[in-house]
Amino acid sequence: MVNITIDGKQISVRENTTIMEAAAQNGIQIPKLCFLKDINEIAACRVCVVEMEGNDRLITSCNNMVSEGMVLYTNSPKVRKHRKTTVELILAQHDRQCVTCVRNGNCSLQKIARDLNIISIPYKCDVEYREWNKDFPLIRDSAKCIKCMRCIQVCDKVQSLGVWDVEGTGSRTTVNVSKLRKIEEADCSLCGQCITHCPVGALRERDDTDKVWAAIDDPEKIVVAQVAPAVRTAWGEELGLSPKEATVGKILDSLKKIGVDYAFDTTFSADLTIMEEGTEFVSRFTSGELKERPMFTSCCPGWIRFIKTQFPHLVRYLSSAKSPQQMFGAVMKTYFAEKLGVSPDRIYTVSVMPCVAKKGEREMELYYGEYAGHDIDAVLTTRELARMIRMAYIQPESLEDIESDRPMQAGTGAGVIFGATGGVMEAALRSAYYLIKGVNPPVDAFVKVRSQGFNENDGVQEAEFKIDDITVRTAVVSGLGNTRNLLKKIERGEVSYDFVEVMACPGGCVGGGGQPIHDGEELAFERGKKLYELDESFELRFSHENPDILSLYDEYFEKPNSHKAHMLLHTEHAVNR
Repeated sequence: MVNITIDGKQISVRENTTIMEAAAQNGIQIPKLCFLKDINEIAACRVCVVEMEGNDRLITSCNNMVSEGMVLYTNSPKVRKHRKTTVELILAQHDRQCVTCVRNGNCSLQKIARDLNIISIPYKCDVEYREWNKDFPLIRDSAKCIKCMRCIQVCDKVQSLGVWDVEGTGSRTTVNVSKLRKIEEADCSLCGQCITHCPVGALRERDDTDKVWAAIDDPEKIVVAQVAPAVRTAWGEELGLSPKEATVGKILDSLKKIGVDYAFDTTFSADLTIMEEGTEFVSRFTSGELKERPMFTSCCPGWIRFIKTQFPHLVRYLSSAKSPQQMFGAVMKTYFAEKLGVSPDRIYTVSVMPCVAKKGEREMELYYGEYAGHDIDAVLTTRELARMIRMAYIQPESLEDIESDRPMQAGTGAGVIFGATGGVMEAALRSAYYLIKGVNPPVDAFVKVRSQGFNENDGVQEAEFKIDDITVRTAVVSGLGNTRNLLKKIERGEVSYDFVEVMACPGGCVGGGGQPIHDGEELAFERGKKLYELDESFELRFSHENPDILSLYDEYFEKPNSHKAHMLLHTEHAVNR
């Protein structure tokens, strides 16, 4: 143990503890802007400085370790003056139009400025303005960037894509898209992890709420919305609802109050995806097609963008099944439109997703009969949903727990766990077992695919399952850096699998780039636990037992992987040249 004194308090902490950690363990808060444990520990902001006896210069607390006999001051006159000056200088290069910023009220810089009682800036303002394609799903506002380098480090260390980098020198040092590229030219997966790890409003998703309001106000449009499983784990965080209060039924009610005509739970189309993907896997596995390479899941658009740019030669091993989002749209523009007796052009499909990449995925085109358009017309992140609820002045406590509309009402526990890493694999194996044997497995037969944590086992959860004399080798991975490492091992022949689930965001969709932001907190795995708890509460736990899915096949698609199913529910993954 190391004995030190902080603000007159004598404490003992373990060796290799940073000053910031030592202070936090003893109830002493040191402010920070750039620090992210194990990711960004470069002391770029210098807000976390402290004074040490015997040292004329202030030292940063985030990356300096404690040593025996240290006497530290976190709030001395010297520290306060330096800290305030530092934040004032940051603000002098920052667009301070807080009331029009999406991070207003949830901004680390704003909070620190308020804590330090900064009410004016004594320095000349010099704000950087750069053009940006406002149609791109990810928006960067250079005027708000504080050069904390978090986006660079997250994209490099966690996602291994290196989309962002530093450019310029000295006082002109700034952050931009790497290699002097435009964002459209970079290999951005649109995972949005740079957004959720930005301490200010320099990065955000493209706001599509006005498009949805316009559709709602158009008397010729029938607005049909879906809500992804992961959204229910986090939307209440934005509105002050507890996890028990923030049910999916209340989301559906909020959408109806906003003006949506029909509201559905994406759990239904997750079950539909399992029917198609599970059937495809059994077919490809039993035919011997997967002897050299596994089949990869295809429901995560961030992963799809990644494999197309980083491992294009492996694209042919992707499942051809569309994601639940896209399947929902295809069903709405065909089956549901026919049920209503209206043209598909009148159906306006809206997705509420935990994901920024879904905004890119919606560009997928749909051609069926005389209809030429898109499966999905607009995608809202969880954060955008919360903004629309506030715009409509809906009081969260007034929301009621309502059911999804018919005829796509039923969902299963298998569909719910889609939002957590390992959920797609587990749901698919539950139904694949049934397809092979004709009977259901024990409902907990495949829990070994559930991730134990983002960094556990290098981010990979491996498992083997025996079904009679068949052995199925599986792997589940989340985070694109982990994914890159796994794919390299597969290519080197170090590991071999039959079926691999990939999620771009650490922890799966629950940790998506469109989820509520809590600076410095990683909540994906806690949110994922909620989905597994919901799975246990469902009466139906197998996708192939969903009665509305069975009716859909009886009435429209005939059977999984039928010709019509392939036309509407599957796609060809073309590599962009």
